[in-house]
Amino acid sequence: VQLQASGGGLVQTGDSLRLSCAASGRTLSRYSVGWFRQAPGKEREFVSAISWRGSPTYYADSVKGRFTISRNVAKNTVYLQMNSLKPDDTAIYYCAADPGTASQPMGVRSYNYWGQGTQVTVSS
Repeated sequence: VQLQASGGGLVQTGDSLRLSCAASGRTLSRYSVGWFRQAPGKEREFVSAISWRGSPTYYADSVKGRFTISRNVAKNTVYLQMNSLKPDDTAIYYCAADPGTASQPMGVRSYNYWGQGTQVTVSS
């Protein structure tokens, strides 16, 4: 499966963005999908994930209540709705996928397929 992340941009504190992870080559309905982010000088960290069944979903504590992961099976796309953005959310956001149930949905190593990343910059 090939993944294409998009939707990033430069926004102000409190604004919203919706990231998209479009898949080609395979149907995402058979894949668990995760969103990760990496800020300059920091390790890649988990943001959110959705099971191949569509639930359950998972969130990092830092984004709970602000971010929502969802998917549109017909469009073969997973979304990350990001509200109330903060400067600490600034990072390159990556989507990743793996067939079936991820052994550790929050783990970087649970996903074998990665998109190229989209930059999110939140100004204060």
